Amino acid sequence: QGQFVESGGGLVQPGGSLCLSCEASGFTLDLDYYAIGWFRQAPGKEREGVVCMYSRVSGGAIYAKDSAKGRFTITRCNAKNTVYLQTHILKPEHTAVNYCAATDSSSGCYSHGINKHEFDSWGQGTQVTVSS
Repeated sequence: QGQFVESGGGLVQPGGSLCLSCEASGFTLDLDYYAIGWFRQAPGKEREGVVCMYSRVSGGAIYAKDSAKGRFTITRCNAKNTVYLQTHILKPEHTAVNYCAATDSSSGCYSHGINKHEFDSWGQGTQVTVSS
């Protein structure tokens, strides 16, 4: 019934940044219930988690893979049912399709990592290409 719609990708030069949008369609994006994750899938590679977050109101947190820490900002911003991921210091190896997804499982977004198998409601992805 519900799905995510990713947008904001495109071509960016190395060292640049992009702001990716993840809009929930058909359901309410409640970060007290769902954790939202961002994933990337480079050509020929497995989809991997980059960052995830849930509301701090009920003890929320933000988790990210070590290499991504300090390079991402994830927030709901001012729009309801939408979260945004701003990526910084992009490199050619970051070229990938970026997805967002949701999980209601505590084991999907936690300190030990981001478990993609616990996420669903995947969007169609948005392509990020980092090239000069």
